[in-house]
Amino acid sequence: MTPTDRAFQAILEGRRADTGRRRQRVLAALAKAAKDGSETSVAAIARRAGVDRTFLYRHRDLLGQIHAQAAEPPTVPGGRGPAVSRASLRADLAAADARTARLAAHIRRLEGRLSEVLGEQVWRESGIGGPDDTEQLQARITTLEQQVVDLELKLQDRDDDLAAARAANRELMAQLNRGAELTGKGR
Repeated sequence: MTPTDRAFQAILEGRRADTGRRRQRVLAALAKAAKDGSETSVAAIARRAGVDRTFLYRHRDLLGQIHAQAAEPPTVPGGRGPAVSRASLRADLAAADARTARLAAHIRRLEGRLSEVLGEQVWRESGIGGPDDTEQLQARITTLEQQVVDLELKLQDRDDDLAAARAANRELMAQLNRGAELTGKGR
């Protein structure tokens, strides 16, 4: 082996050892993040392990472990179960927003109904309100309106009959006049 080959071999072994040490730091950072429930992202693990993010992207197995751990709900320190994750907080916030919107709409409906009821009550108590039997009066109005329509139809029929009778009278008068003219001419 030449001195160049030995130097190259030493550099290669040093590089492998450095990569091994960095991998161990990444694995330790992952374990610590899982234990204390801290953020598990590529940037956070790279920062904690003291490596560049590109190191993690070049080692797909480490990147896969980070993504797998980030997908799992973190545990609360002391092993008391899963801690709150960013995704669960977002889901809770979205649910709270939806509930707030539903409650606001419900409040608007209730306020509208309360306004109607109070307005009607004040209207009646002030003496300017209509009688209590408004439904009965509305039914009577409807009946009278229908009677008006029926009478208008009868009137139209009678007007048509009258127009026809007048036309018939004119025709008869015209025939009588023609007959009188003919008899008068013949004399």
